[in-house]
Amino acid sequence: MQVTETLNEGLKRAYAIKVTAEELAAKVDEKLETARADFQMKGFRKGKAPMALMKKMFGKSVLGEALQEAVDGAVNEHFTKTGDRPAVQPDVKMADEEWKEGDDVNVTLEYENLPVVPETDFSKIKLERLVAEVDEASVEEALTNLAASSNHFEKRRKGSKAKDGDQVVIDFKGSVDGELFEGGTAEDYPLVLGSGSFIPGFEEQLDGVKEGEEVEVKVTFPENYGAKNLAGKDAVFACTIKEVREPKPAPLDDELATKYGAEDLAALRKQVSDRLAEEYKGAARAVMKRKLMDALDGVVKFDLPETLVNAEAGQIAHQLWHEDNPDVDGHDHPEIETTDEHKKLAGRRVRLGLLLAEVGTKNEIVVSDAEMQQAMFRQASRYPGQEREFFDFIQKNQQAQQQMRAPIFEDKVVDYIFELAQVTDKTVTKAELEKAIEALEDE
Repeated sequence: MQVTETLNEGLKRAYAIKVTAEELAAKVDEKLETARADFQMKGFRKGKAPMALMKKMFGKSVLGEALQEAVDGAVNEHFTKTGDRPAVQPDVKMADEEWKEGDDVNVTLEYENLPVVPETDFSKIKLERLVAEVDEASVEEALTNLAASSNHFEKRRKGSKAKDGDQVVIDFKGSVDGELFEGGTAEDYPLVLGSGSFIPGFEEQLDGVKEGEEVEVKVTFPENYGAKNLAGKDAVFACTIKEVREPKPAPLDDELATKYGAEDLAALRKQVSDRLAEEYKGAARAVMKRKLMDALDGVVKFDLPETLVNAEAGQIAHQLWHEDNPDVDGHDHPEIETTDEHKKLAGRRVRLGLLLAEVGTKNEIVVSDAEMQQAMFRQASRYPGQEREFFDFIQKNQQAQQQMRAPIFEDKVVDYIFELAQVTDKTVTKAELEKAIEALEDE
């Protein structure tokens, strides 16, 4: 194999690689000899078929395989010798499109090399950690919000008309063509108007009803309704309005606490306080992480692969375009051009990403199987009833696993740097912490 450097400019590299015809022929013979050991040809003992016949029968098919292996081996050997790490998949091409058997194999290899990331003295970085204490007012506010969001309704004054958001307690009997159908009858059913939990058009016809009234609700089952015997059919529901209830904040008592899995109100108050403390801690960490990234961006400088920066800039531009055009769900839209601002932000992200990756690798920071499992369980909880399908998808999809592993790895590297940096605590109020978080969102 002969390797000739044709480009060495910044991080860009290009090489001309030659695999001689003799080297390729030797690889073909080697593969045929290996295959011959187990090959049984009529008229010959196993493993004794003449090489000339083997070449005539299998030479061309083995040649393609040997050619690919020779090229792959040459490229791998090059990276082993040079220690280069391509930023993205290298571009490998046959230089001679009219190559034929018996010719030397000439290949061009082009790539951008990953840069050498300089050592950084993290002990010189100064950071401020915001510390907000959980006060009683915040706990009471959170409890009040819980009470307001709980499903609690109180009976309206008799004669009051039901309106959107109210709960009506009804008895109903549903019929199609004058015949009652299975599942169409219920008593004391609590239906929240506007919830969309019943057939389209049902709840709207109960708007304005009063306690004690009897109402006929006429609807048509959707064509794709689950029960095929009812799909597309007209139905009549005879409804008796037994109560009209209005939504009210639930009382702050032990009954509310049990709804949220707590033993009593005191236990719920403790749970809320602990949750707020974790939220404050998470918010403070986010602020400090941003400050760390800003500090690193200011002191760590090195050349960046254009391919990585351009790809990241394209993703940023694409994401921002969709945020500005929320009605466009797919990718059937005009080509999105990247700006200097996109490239500047992309450069920062690529630089910091390469830095964190280097720090993590050098310090043997890894994401454990247990950490991955915890992340999988957290994400699976977002798909109730489909947890098994989610796990199967993740286990079979390497890219999805990497997308899940990357932020965990980054956080572990950031925590490692926090330990080395000069961190001082600063006590702040909840309002000051919220203002710091809002400032992150505005940047």
